[in-house]
Amino acid sequence: MLSALSPVHRDRLLGFAREVSLSAGDRIFDEGGAADRFWIIRSGLVALDVYEPGQGATVVETLGEGELLGWSWLFEPYRWHLGAQTRGAVEAYEFDAHQVRAAIDEDPAFGLAVTRCVAAVAIGRRLRAARTRLLDLYGPPGSRAAAAGGDAP
Repeated sequence: MLSALSPVHRDRLLGFAREVSLSAGDRIFDEGGAADRFWIIRSGLVALDVYEPGQGATVVETLGEGELLGWSWLFEPYRWHLGAQTRGAVEAYEFDAHQVRAAIDEDPAFGLAVTRCVAAVAIGRRLRAARTRLLDLYGPPGSRAAAAGGDAP
């Protein structure tokens, strides 16, 4: 995610970061909880999951190095749509959402850059990944290739 920002905006965002280490199996957040932080993963893997009554948590995606963990902090009502748990040791930059939102409100150019970055890098990529998974589950043979290329409707 950081590479998608200009050096000025990247440095400003990193000014709000603190380095954190998470252990294997740490529950980072739960679906429906307050989205008051977000992370950029420096190393390790984090599984995103959704709770299914009677089934427990089902992993829907795994994030790794350089990826944004959490985008619900940017959009009201600031509640997590999924849960997250580490798959092993994780090193990450952690950001206080209140501080970053205040900076976004204070500096429209910074706000636009961060919002576009979150939308393009996190949300857009995750929607494409979700579409590919749905085609794997329910689509006709060969659907995944079309989805991966981005040409399928």
